[in-house]
Amino acid sequence: MAGKDRELEAIGSIIALLTPLDHAKRSRVLEYVLKRLQMATLQPPAVVPREGVASPASAAPTRATTDIRALTAEKQPRSANEMVALVAYYLSELAREGERSDTVNADTIRRYFKMAAFPLPRVLRNVLPNATAAGYLENVSRGEYRLNPVGYNLVVHGLPRSSGPGPAAPSGRPTRRGTGKKARKSGRRGR
Repeated sequence: MAGKDRELEAIGSIIALLTPLDHAKRSRVLEYVLKRLQMATLQPPAVVPREGVASPASAAPTRATTDIRALTAEKQPRSANEMVALVAYYLSELAREGERSDTVNADTIRRYFKMAAFPLPRVLRNVLPNATAAGYLENVSRGEYRLNPVGYNLVVHGLPRSSGPGPAAPSGRPTRRGTGKKARKSGRRGR
């Protein structure tokens, strides 16, 4: 019985802490806590509503949604190709109902790169063909692209990458040898 009391106490504490937050903030907090505790996202049990009674499960979304900026911060894409895949994933899987789309185009990419505060590429028209060549998208019609399974797996399972941003030089060893003043002098002696 003591275990049940602790469980109820924990539930009461969580509800008290989350009540002042809006829906989006509650979702982010719960999503973070579940990841931190290495738990899968919980789905509400299927509830068959009694006639005339609204079902609480149908009123709440089944999965926590996030915004593109939060998703970008979580997944940490390191290139425009990765960011394009992330935008396509966001729009097909996580975006709100009116915002959702199975395809992306150059205008969509421009808008979501800006919303995510991700640097815009110099030549925007090349971004989608480059992401397609990298294997993350498929061309479905002129200027319209869709996330393919490789891109989906990159976002869901490959990001963030385990190493830090950008390529790192091996530690403990200089990256270039013989570039100092002494090396230049020794090169002259050999003439």
